[in-house]
Amino acid sequence: MARTQHGHPHLTDISHALSPFAKWFVIATLAVTGVAVVIGMAVLWPSDADHPIPTQFRTADGGPIQTVDGEIVDQFRANCLSSVAGSVLETADIPVNPVADGACIFNTVRIDSGEHSGRYTVLEIPTERAQSGTAPGADAPGTSDSPQAGQPILRVGDAIRLAAIPSPSGVNYSFFDFQRGTATVVWAILFVAAIVLVAAWRGFRSILGLAFAFGVLIVFTLPAILDGASPVAVAVVSSAVILFVVLYLAHGISLRTSSALLGTLTSLLLAGLLSWLAIKTMNLTGLSGDQTTNLQVYQGNISVSGLLLAGFIIGTLGVLNDVTITQASAAFELAAAGEPSRIATFRAAMRVGRDHIASTVYTLVFAYAGSALPLMLLFSVAQQPLGGLLTTDVVAVELARSFVGGIAIALSVPLTTAIAAALCRPAGAPQAPAGRHEAADA
Repeated sequence: MARTQHGHPHLTDISHALSPFAKWFVIATLAVTGVAVVIGMAVLWPSDADHPIPTQFRTADGGPIQTVDGEIVDQFRANCLSSVAGSVLETADIPVNPVADGACIFNTVRIDSGEHSGRYTVLEIPTERAQSGTAPGADAPGTSDSPQAGQPILRVGDAIRLAAIPSPSGVNYSFFDFQRGTATVVWAILFVAAIVLVAAWRGFRSILGLAFAFGVLIVFTLPAILDGASPVAVAVVSSAVILFVVLYLAHGISLRTSSALLGTLTSLLLAGLLSWLAIKTMNLTGLSGDQTTNLQVYQGNISVSGLLLAGFIIGTLGVLNDVTITQASAAFELAAAGEPSRIATFRAAMRVGRDHIASTVYTLVFAYAGSALPLMLLFSVAQQPLGGLLTTDVVAVELARSFVGGIAIALSVPLTTAIAAALCRPAGAPQAPAGRHEAADA
C-alpha cells in the first residue's frame, strides 16, 4: 500500500513481481505433470497379447488377409460366372470367349508380387445389367452396363492390390484395393516441402513432431485400448505425451512454449470434462457407426462410451494446440513491442484471441461437416423432420464434438493468455535487480 501526496491510499502495481513466481509455478506444474504422464504411460503400456481378427479382415483359415500387387493388362466383355475367375494362369491368354455385349467385365491382371509373381489371374466384375438378369444388349429400367454399385471401376494400366484367398485348389485372387503408395508418397513430399519452404527449420521440426504423434498413436494408444485399458486414461496420457514432445520440438524450450503447453494441458482436461457432460446429457451411445459395432463384436472388453469420450479428447488436441501457441506468442510479442504492463498485454492479446476464436470455430464446425457430408446427403432425402435428424445418435455425436471443441477453444484463449501475460515482462514494467530476474524472463 502506498500513499499519494494528499494522503489518500491507492493500490500499488505489483504486476512486475509476477514473472519470477509465475515462472517457477509453471515449471513445477509441468514437471509434476510430466512425471505423472510417464508413470501413467508405464502403467498403461500394452502387452504383446494377440487379438482376434475381425471376419472382414481374415481368411477362411482364420489368418490375416494376404495381399499382392497387380496390374490390369487387358479388359473385355463376356458372360458371367466363369470358372477361371480368380484362378492362377500361366499366360495372359484367358480361356474365356469374349462376348461383345456380355454382362460382366473381365480384367486380365498380371501378378507382380508374392508366390505367383509373373503369372496372371482374371477379375470378373458384374455390371448392373448382370444383377438385373436382363437379356444381353438390353438394359432394364434403372440399369446400365456400368459396374454394380460397390464394384470397382477398373481400366487397363491400373495398379491394384489383390487378396490371396486360400482354397482347396490352391489360391484364388480377388480385388482388394487400388495401389496408392506412389501417389501417397508424392503428396507427402509436397506437404513436407510446402511446410519447410514457408516455416523453414521450425516447419521441419513440426513435421518431426507430427511423425512422433502418429508413432504414439500406433505404438501406445491403439494397442493399449485393445488391451482393455481405459480409453479415457489412454487418451489423456497419449495427448499429454504428444503435447510435451511436439510443442517443445516445434517451438523450442522457452517460457513462451511452456505457457502454451500449460494452457493446452489445462484446456484438454476441461475438454475431457465437457465431453463427459455432453455424452451423459445428450445420451450419446456411439453405436450408430458400423466400425464401433464391429469393434464391439470382436473386442467386447472395450467400453464404447469410453472410446467415444477418448475420441472427443484426441479430436480437440490439434485445434487447442493451434489456439494456445498463437495466444502465447501474441502475448510475448505484444509485451516486447511496448505494452506498459501485464494487464495491458493481456487485454491486447485477448483482442487477437477473439478474432482467433471466431475463425477457429468455423474451421472446427466445417471440418466435422465435411467429414459427415455423405451422411448429410442421405439425410437430405430421408424426408424426415430436421429436428429429428439432428438428434439422431450419428449426427448428435458430430454436433457434440463441435460444441465441446468450440467451448474448449473459447476457454483456452483467456486461460493461456493469462499464463503468458504472467510470464512475460512488458517493456514498461520495472526492471528487476541485476542477477535476480534476468533468467526468469529469458
